[in-house]
Amino acid sequence: MDIIQFPINTLNHFYEISIVEVGQHFYWQIGGLQVHAQVLITSWIVIAILLGSATIAVRDPQIVPTGAQNFVEYVLEFVRDLARTQIGEEEYGPWVSFIGTMFLFIFVSNWAGALLPWGIIKLPHGELAAPTNDINTTVALALLTSVAYFYAGLTKKGLGYFGRYIQPTPILLPINILEDFTKPLSLSFRLFGNILADELVVAVPVSLVPLVVPIPVMFLGLFTSGIQALIFATLAAAYIGESMEDHH
Repeated sequence: MDIIQFPINTLNHFYEISIVEVGQHFYWQIGGLQVHAQVLITSWIVIAILLGSATIAVRDPQIVPTGAQNFVEYVLEFVRDLARTQIGEEEYGPWVSFIGTMFLFIFVSNWAGALLPWGIIKLPHGELAAPTNDINTTVALALLTSVAYFYAGLTKKGLGYFGRYIQPTPILLPINILEDFTKPLSLSFRLFGNILADELVVAVPVSLVPLVVPIPVMFLGLFTSGIQALIFATLAAAYIGESMEDHH
């Protein structure tokens, strides 16, 4: 009886930990589900910024690009080169939009969290922040990446894709399976941890010395936020390319 009671108590402890929250949060009830409204609001704002910027930049396309169109084409070329490098010359084309969406959403989310005055928008509970400052967002992005590289491998190789789990030797089967769980974990926690740490590092100097001193820290935060978006997009492209590789 004691042996059975031990795992039950352990599960109860895990459940108690899972419902712990840091700070206050603003929730919406949608169809009987409780959703995190702060993340939805900031995510929609980021999406609106991306769609609005793209629409304005290409509303009157020119053969010789200038201004905003030139910037958009530069970003597109950057994403295309990233996908080509990680996935390969022959396979990268269909994945440019996915990699670009990941990179731009994370990049704009990170910068929006650092630059936009979220504090002026008052909520009944909690406050707005970067979407990537929430573990739910980063986990969702990581799971999308996992679905993408499984889809890429299965589309190219069919069921033969699963042969990679017993290469180069069947002994590595458990490790290869475990790798597919660690990839989304590392992607999500790396992004979430770095963005959360960056906001905390900025918040402390701002609260102590509101002027001058925090400015270099904020610029450093903008730089690291861009690097995190690049790292996530690069790893996503690398995983997709790896899933389509021919293993011999």
